Amino acid sequence: MEQQQFRIRGLSCTNCTREMEEEIRKLEHGAEATLSYNTGKLTVNSNIALDQVEQILRRDGARMEPLHASNHIEPEEHDEHGHHHQHHAHGDGEDHQHPGHANDHKGHDHSHAGGQRLPIILITSTLLFGISAIWGSAMGNAVSIGMYLIAIALSGYSTFMQGARNLFRLKFNIDTLMTIALIGAIAIGEWKEATLVAILFGLNEWLEGLGMEKARRSMEALLQVAPKQATRIRDGVESIIPIAALQVSDIVLVRSGEKIPSDGTIMEGHSSVNEAAITGESLPVDKNVGESVFGGSINNEGVLKVRIDKAYADSSLSRILHLVEEAQETKTPTELFINRFSTYYTPAVIVIAILVMLVPPLFLGASWGAWFYQGLAVLIVGCPCALILSSPIAIVSGITRNARNGILIKGGVHLEQLGKVDTLAFDKTGTLTKGEPHVERTITYNHDRFYPVAAAIEKSSSHPLAKAIMKKIADADIEMHEPDSIQTVPGQGIVAMIDGTRYRVGNERSLTDFDIPSIAQEDIESLKHEGLTLVLIADEDHILGMFGIADEIRPESAQVIDELHRLGIRRTVMLTGDHERTASKVANAVGVREVYSGLMPEDKVTQVRTLASQGTVAMIGDGINDAPALASAQLGIAMGKGTDSAIEVADLVLMQDHLGKLPEAIRIARRVNRVIRTNIVFALGLKIIALLLTIPGWLTLWFAILSDMGATIIVTLLSLTILIQRKR
Repeated sequence: MEQQQFRIRGLSCTNCTREMEEEIRKLEHGAEATLSYNTGKLTVNSNIALDQVEQILRRDGARMEPLHASNHIEPEEHDEHGHHHQHHAHGDGEDHQHPGHANDHKGHDHSHAGGQRLPIILITSTLLFGISAIWGSAMGNAVSIGMYLIAIALSGYSTFMQGARNLFRLKFNIDTLMTIALIGAIAIGEWKEATLVAILFGLNEWLEGLGMEKARRSMEALLQVAPKQATRIRDGVESIIPIAALQVSDIVLVRSGEKIPSDGTIMEGHSSVNEAAITGESLPVDKNVGESVFGGSINNEGVLKVRIDKAYADSSLSRILHLVEEAQETKTPTELFINRFSTYYTPAVIVIAILVMLVPPLFLGASWGAWFYQGLAVLIVGCPCALILSSPIAIVSGITRNARNGILIKGGVHLEQLGKVDTLAFDKTGTLTKGEPHVERTITYNHDRFYPVAAAIEKSSSHPLAKAIMKKIADADIEMHEPDSIQTVPGQGIVAMIDGTRYRVGNERSLTDFDIPSIAQEDIESLKHEGLTLVLIADEDHILGMFGIADEIRPESAQVIDELHRLGIRRTVMLTGDHERTASKVANAVGVREVYSGLMPEDKVTQVRTLASQGTVAMIGDGINDAPALASAQLGIAMGKGTDSAIEVADLVLMQDHLGKLPEAIRIARRVNRVIRTNIVFALGLKIIALLLTIPGWLTLWFAILSDMGATIIVTLLSLTILIQRKR
């Protein structure tokens, strides 16, 4: 299905956004339409009638701007004033905005122009209100009411018109409630109150949109890392082309300070590369010929020639940015609950307002005017805006903060889950360890022959253990011999002839045809007890020495596990296919508290499910062989420096090649959950106080709207604090 995407300006609240999405879905070809309040993005089928979509949006005070129709991010640039410049990959690139629509919205348009115009309107209305309130009696009743009316019209006109339309459609949202309250206040002659309500409501709506816009801007700034163009070399000629025109196998030139356009391999030159956009790591990484580089990383010095291995749309950066943007659109259980709650909350408050207006005058002989006024105030308390806003800004801020750190979270639901995790299950190889064997212990009985023989036999082997041995030998200055012959003998390891003597390399089980001296036997048992893999070197009669090889533990693992325990993670568990000794050795070295060894992939799944029945589990693996276990945990975390399988299978990806950023990710997630809980308490608490004030008849219109406004401001500011990067 061909899809088109549009940027939508002037979305005033999540509730209105949801209602607009429902209306668009009723159109022909509209069934799959999605409109996201968090990203301000509309995705529709290409066959849909756009004029009908615009009509729905315009009716609710929003407007459409073109966005490049593709599955991938269309980068935007900002000039020094914060204006957007959209890049069009196709067509003439003309701007399809509709000038006639600019004024036809509620005043909640927080795009640059709307955002600047609204404060001026509010200041003018406030001045008129102040003059009339202070000198109204001196100016005369007609002049005073006239000024109030102008102030109401300026700050409340668009809300009033929208509310009136909704009233005829029997659609009760915030605009409808405000319209009823305004009509009611004017009907009973409460001019001052009506004006104050219109001004405060306008201010509230402006602040509400400003908060979400700030969170969106922060996300858009993150998306700026996408490169825009590349210098391609073809037949010796350099040409600058847009990023979308790059093809696999193209050779590009990347000068100092430029962005590498897409994932590729260095063909010429060497440099240090800043990969912060992908991994969140600020330290540059040295790169030489033959090494791979990420698109979006910055060449610090020197000139590189890079062969493009992936079209930009398939590159790690493009997929990360796409997933980060998609992540904002998923609804968390909390958000879904709030949305369900608000659909019942508003009608319930309308019923309460009617009861407040009717019961005291009818049954208690109270004044109709006073309780009609109280009922109007209760109506305003029916606005669920602050409550609905308690979650999305915090979620977008949390996803953005983590993305800046190179932690990719695929949705708000996973962010919320991360904040609840109390059990962490780790795969061993490639997660707590580097996944590369290294020589940990060397025991020699014939030093002169041991290293040269080992070097001669192992240098041509591609086996990981041979590579570890050669790395160890490279540190010593050893004279290399060429073997006369070399062959692999099943059950006996490798047999080689060097200078007329027969030598063997293998484990202790392959050396069965002569007696191993007791001292060597003790050393073998000692190394095995340490959980090391043995490689012995022997001639026909004697053992020359042995290497004890282990998977190297990541230097940061112990510190990370300690930090996780201090954070209050209840259980740290290692799940590994290795035998018990090796597993226990690694667990003791890094501080993991529980170990399950000798597990097949299906055993890991069973173990994860058992842990999940006892708490909230996050499984951490390298994303390739741990896919089943990652999928069966409540939260799958992959580390893997952007490997495709890691990005595909996990709910959360640590784009670095280590666990160092995991505690910070958990800290941010917990903070998001804390902020959302606090926001809900504030939003509901202030409304409950306002409703309780109706019992003694103390609730006023301005206090009702102030309670909603206070909640909105607190909720917005608290949510935006998540974006602040604290210095640690």
